[in-house]
Amino acid sequence: MPRDDANAQLNGLDRVIKFFSPASALRRLQARRVLAEYEAARPSRLRKAARDARSPNEQVQQGAVALRALARNLEQNHDLARGALRTLVNNIIGPSGIGIEPQPRRADGTIHEEYAQALRVAYRDWCLVPEVTQRHHWAKVQRMGCASWLRDGEFFAQRLMGPVAALDHGTNVPYSLELIEADLVPMDHNDVSQGIQQGIESNAWGKPTGFWVYKEYPSGTTWSKASYAMKRIPANRMHHVALIDRIGQMRGVSAFASVITRLEDIKDYEESERIAAKVAAALTAYVKKGTPDMYGDTSVGKSEDHGPTPEIGMAPGMIITGLKVGEEIGMIDSNRPNPNLITFRGGQLRAVAAGLGGSYSSISRDYNGTYSAQRQELVEQWIHYAVLTDEFVGMFVQPVWQDFVMTAHLSGVVRCPSDVVPGSMDDALFVGQSMPWIDPVKEANAWLSLVQAGFASEVEVMRKRGANPRDVLEQINAHRKQSGEKALVFSSDYANFVKQAAHTRPSSDAAD
Repeated sequence: MPRDDANAQLNGLDRVIKFFSPASALRRLQARRVLAEYEAARPSRLRKAARDARSPNEQVQQGAVALRALARNLEQNHDLARGALRTLVNNIIGPSGIGIEPQPRRADGTIHEEYAQALRVAYRDWCLVPEVTQRHHWAKVQRMGCASWLRDGEFFAQRLMGPVAALDHGTNVPYSLELIEADLVPMDHNDVSQGIQQGIESNAWGKPTGFWVYKEYPSGTTWSKASYAMKRIPANRMHHVALIDRIGQMRGVSAFASVITRLEDIKDYEESERIAAKVAAALTAYVKKGTPDMYGDTSVGKSEDHGPTPEIGMAPGMIITGLKVGEEIGMIDSNRPNPNLITFRGGQLRAVAAGLGGSYSSISRDYNGTYSAQRQELVEQWIHYAVLTDEFVGMFVQPVWQDFVMTAHLSGVVRCPSDVVPGSMDDALFVGQSMPWIDPVKEANAWLSLVQAGFASEVEVMRKRGANPRDVLEQINAHRKQSGEKALVFSSDYANFVKQAAHTRPSSDAAD
């Protein structure tokens, strides 16, 4: 760059810095030239260019609690927000919870079926009362935890294994969970000397070593000054399930953070339109007089009594005959309901669905469209549910399963056999919700073609339908046995007979 052009880009401060430190002036000039290449980095009159250079924990400290309260209020008082949360939870967890298929291995790589079956039996018993209050089964615990995770941004669960004072586990395996809402871990509890930030104690590497928890719920009915005392729960006894967006972030933030304003606007706008529609539904009429002198003396301090205000009863097909000369009936028209409400609402809900990662059709309950359009939306959307399911499994369901298997072994309820490969005793397949079928006939024919062509397996089809292949085979086997005892033959039996006959036909017949 010519020297004159370089000097032209220097302001008064740059020239002063250049006089004392040419190297610093050069760095300032280079930085300004870099910024000049990115238009978005330069604020202008038409763009605010809002920036936030705070650390992740500073952002959470100043906004997480308020966002949590706003999200809870929306869930309690706004039908669309409640429905959106329910849609997310149901698609992540499902009606029966996230399934677990034990897969402990032998040295030859095969699954140890006997040990896996013993774990399934003990796990089925534990799922009935997995938490300390014994009010919720395991699938309900998962849904409650997922709802708190999305709405509040996080939740905690204390791991209670073995004998615990005054606690009845209620199951054969002595293992229970104590569910803890985010409010019980105070966001404002900080102690630099002990490495405590936002209620979480960490080591020099940022790994949590303990959680500081209120003994009673803040501002609850039993809340008192003595309740400000907290207890420390070691990190190896606590599950912390949080929505983390930035590296180094300690606490979670509500998934509704980016859509709260939009949801509140939709609620306010719909409320205004609803009231306007109610006013419009209340038919209102007025009597319009012909000339000003018919209204009497309207000057200040004067009035003229023309008798009681006439009342006109409205009825279908009525004829009004009581009007005076020059009077006529006028109607108040408020132009409601507003035909643009549905369009506005739909556009806003599409933005809400994009922010939450949910399906627009499911959140808005708008299922208009062709099969191809709905199928495309479902296919593209389902990856978002699968990702959320994977995160929830990794932070909560899988660690709980590992605790359960270890506790079952240590307590002697389900001992790990000696021929199980070390480290594989808690191996399992975690089965989330499968993508539903829009048109069962088309979907079934497509899977049938793939299975017959060898590009898919029957097990995969069963998993995609949300079924457990082992349970399906046991049900089919029991059904076949009962049908044979009653001498009943179904079309599926004949199809299987023909298929088996084709596989067992002698090679000589094939040669002929």
